[in-house]
Amino acid sequence: MAAEIISTGGVNGPGANEGDSDTGDVLAEAEVRDLLVPADMHGWRIDKALATLVPELSRSYLQQLMGEGAVSLDGRPATKPSARVVAGGRLRAELRPTQQAMAFVAQPMALDIVHEDDDLMVICKPVGLVVHPAAGNWSGTLLNGLLAHHAGAASLPRAGIVHRLDKDTSGLMLVGKSRRAVDALVRAIAAREVQREYLAIGHGRWSREDVCEVDQPVGRDPGNRLRMAVLRKDSPAGKPARTTFRLMDAVEQASLVACKLHTGRTHQIRVHMAWLGHPLVGDALYGGRPAWGIQRQALHAARLRLHHPVSGAELAFSSEPPADFLATLQASGLRYNDGDL
Repeated sequence: MAAEIISTGGVNGPGANEGDSDTGDVLAEAEVRDLLVPADMHGWRIDKALATLVPELSRSYLQQLMGEGAVSLDGRPATKPSARVVAGGRLRAELRPTQQAMAFVAQPMALDIVHEDDDLMVICKPVGLVVHPAAGNWSGTLLNGLLAHHAGAASLPRAGIVHRLDKDTSGLMLVGKSRRAVDALVRAIAAREVQREYLAIGHGRWSREDVCEVDQPVGRDPGNRLRMAVLRKDSPAGKPARTTFRLMDAVEQASLVACKLHTGRTHQIRVHMAWLGHPLVGDALYGGRPAWGIQRQALHAARLRLHHPVSGAELAFSSEPPADFLATLQASGLRYNDGDL
């Protein structure tokens, strides 16, 4: 059932993507393929024929290319996936770089580096910076910046990223610069040996004990797949999630709390604060609302404590909250002293 490749243009030659069929739509450079439809594909749908003849790209991506006018049959544009091919027909497909492949490219950017050595980086992530490429954010991410920052990042899983912050959460992040450091950091985080402390501003005067521990499982919200939620303890979809909250100051309309993560579930602090009845100021996804000028969730990763992943030395880092967070504290009347964290 193999097709005859009449000619191949572009920078890749025949077989350039051989072995990539399990990676899912990974094509880094443009390539034009001219294909002759074999006899045993006579009468097939054109998208099915293409998916068989170009196995390294998915059928859905090839359909997308058809819609973009990148496929022709016998010299005429082929835009309908349901069209039928005939034996001996000539297909031409311009295989364009996929978004996923283009995502993993170096893009120089200014990084706020708190600490750097041969094995470890600690950076302060600004509000608005996406950590890892994903749908809707295929470029301009922290991963792209790390690839530009040092050559070794290209050989590391996720360029050395071992944990994430939400796009609109600011603060400290760990990044491994060597494989031994990445592996050790992943183990340390899993063993809860990395202490991560956040500052959060919640709506309303604090209604709990001054020190409050929440041990409630977190999983995908069954009513809204874009959100996470506290689930029943017997729910198979919930994962253990534990956060310690400590009140730092409160006024009638808001509370400043320090949050210590014991686990690292997606949106964990945001979900637990909402469950406590104090959604984060600015966090519309979990019931918060903009106030005192801040338009994003009022959450900042303020402190990290760990042992160096290679030397074992004790390390501690702290980060001043960004301007919008400090302005919100001042406008709301909340008092903050970084020595109290």
